[in-house]
Amino acid sequence: MSENRWLLPEGMEEVLPEAASRLEDLRRQLLDLYRGWGYELVIPPFIEYLESLLTSTGSDLDIQTFKLTDQLTGRTMGVRADMTPQVARIESVTLRRNEPTRLCYMGTVLRTRPIEPGGSRSPLQIGVELYGHHGPESDTEVITLMMESLKTAGVGDILLDIGHVGVFRGLIRDADLSKSQEAFLFDILQRKSVPELQQFLEGCRTGDSAKLQLATLCDLNGGIANLEQAAIKLQGSGTQVQQSLQVLQSVANLLLERIPGLNLHFDLAELRGYRYHTGVVFAAYSIGHGKAIAQGGRYDNIGQDFGVLRPATGFSADLKQWVQLSGRNTMPYRPAILAPWDSDPQLQNVITNLREKGERVIQSLTNQDKISRCDRRLVKQGDSWEVVSL
Repeated sequence: MSENRWLLPEGMEEVLPEAASRLEDLRRQLLDLYRGWGYELVIPPFIEYLESLLTSTGSDLDIQTFKLTDQLTGRTMGVRADMTPQVARIESVTLRRNEPTRLCYMGTVLRTRPIEPGGSRSPLQIGVELYGHHGPESDTEVITLMMESLKTAGVGDILLDIGHVGVFRGLIRDADLSKSQEAFLFDILQRKSVPELQQFLEGCRTGDSAKLQLATLCDLNGGIANLEQAAIKLQGSGTQVQQSLQVLQSVANLLLERIPGLNLHFDLAELRGYRYHTGVVFAAYSIGHGKAIAQGGRYDNIGQDFGVLRPATGFSADLKQWVQLSGRNTMPYRPAILAPWDSDPQLQNVITNLREKGERVIQSLTNQDKISRCDRRLVKQGDSWEVVSL
């Protein structure tokens, strides 16, 4: 028992010095990047009343949220599992601006279970949100910033997967399917089970044209040419489908203008975040890593519960995962300089100057002649202090 009491709960991890240094350096670089794009940093509280945390997010986030009772009020509180609803509350209730608002955030979130087997339950979530604009320009800006963030983190070989939930919603409306049928079809498409899809459509009482269009969803994935095929195969569908395809085409054109050579993939059966996303959805994948390493989309209804219905789009990711995937140190963990414990004012000035230049200088304590992680030392040479190799 005594040996086990120091074990961390499953999915909870500590970050040791070298990794923590790389993590903090990347955090600073990204926040500087976002500031350069006009995104303002907000820091929401770690715990809020439950109804505020779960605004417009559906049941998935409810299951992921640790709950506790506030001893002051008796109300149920939750530990944030996602910072997006919190940022939406800040924008809608506190800032209440009448112009596009760009916000960014970074902080630990806590989840009752990992998103994927063996994953973290305490990610360091980073993200940006753009409120107050509805159109391909804001979607493009957020996606471009996500790609620039991955570049800053040193994560390469990125595939960008993009879709639009309006295509599926529009086809459901054209086929006049019930809510239960919609949910069943949604589940089939997530698993991309073509035999189940065919069997489901055979049992639906809807027109042959609607069935044929729904049946094509599993096949509508691939490069930019696939998007052109989608426009052909979904001809005759309703206004919502046609408008969604036009938006996707506009975003694709803008992205390829800004990021030449972008590895762009379209999947019209990809419905991540379907319960609260309202438009373009996207995710970034690193070649060789099966799960998305950043994702986001448009969610124009998230501020509705706060009484301010503002269009919004954004992305989020786990900064710890980015550091693990980067394959490089964002800032080399350079060994320190060992300095003697000496009251010589000249030595103190040298130490101060070295630290101001970004060097790590450790002064030895009593009976401490050598310190690990030091590869140089300060020695008195004539009338001056010099840095020499150990």
